[in-house]
Amino acid sequence: MPSRYIFAALALLCVAMMFISYTTGFAGETLGRISGYIFVPFEQGINAVGGWAREKADSLEDLADAQARSEELQAQVDELTLENSRLTQNQYRLEELEELYELDETYSEYNKVAANIIASDAGNWFNTFVIDKGASDGIAEDMNVIAGSGLVGIVTKVGDNWAQVRSIIDDMSNVSAQVLSTSDLCFVKGDLQLMETGLIQLSQLRDPEGEASIGDTIVTSYVSDKYHAGILIGYINELTLDSNNLTRSGTLTPAVDFEHLHSVLVITDLKQTIEEE
Repeated sequence: MPSRYIFAALALLCVAMMFISYTTGFAGETLGRISGYIFVPFEQGINAVGGWAREKADSLEDLADAQARSEELQAQVDELTLENSRLTQNQYRLEELEELYELDETYSEYNKVAANIIASDAGNWFNTFVIDKGASDGIAEDMNVIAGSGLVGIVTKVGDNWAQVRSIIDDMSNVSAQVLSTSDLCFVKGDLQLMETGLIQLSQLRDPEGEASIGDTIVTSYVSDKYHAGILIGYINELTLDSNNLTRSGTLTPAVDFEHLHSVLVITDLKQTIEEE
């Protein structure tokens, strides 16, 4: 059938339905019910899908906001952690400088140069290390080095702007010492294995009267050829009688924390020079 006839028939049908609806109201009510059965569920479905999509979009937006907030808070935590670390380091540095100042006052009769440690041997203990002061700063071999509360070691090598220090815990170190209260002589020898327990070896203590006891102070002796007399080394931890029944040996607790050294004082007065003068 030609399309113009179909179009004409549909047009007449529409006009007829409009006329019936206008005159009786029946078609409009019927079409409304039919539309309700057909389109209302469809609209409800569309609304449900739209609501689900809105909820998901809101959830994604909330998640993005939460993630952004979390990143912002994490950045603040990182900044506060860094600031706290800096404050802790500054506090430790201040305490270390206060110790050096008190040590400088304790041994005020000697001239000294402050130096920072810039390198050390592998490991946790500062048995040998390098400082940032050298010959241009008046540093020379055999100068005594102190830190914390007492003796650290002695300068062994010197460059223009650096110097190497061997501490008293090194296996090559052997310091002539004495018990402060009795003046009895002994030797303090380095022992890295023993230092793992926080102690230093004490040997050949000439104590015929047996007066030395646990807790007594050990200092450098007056007969040492390189170390100034009277510099604090540590405190007796234990003593046992040697096989010769004449001397005693044991361990002592050092006055210096050889695991956390950062700065030292170098006594620029040589023992030999002072004795000659």
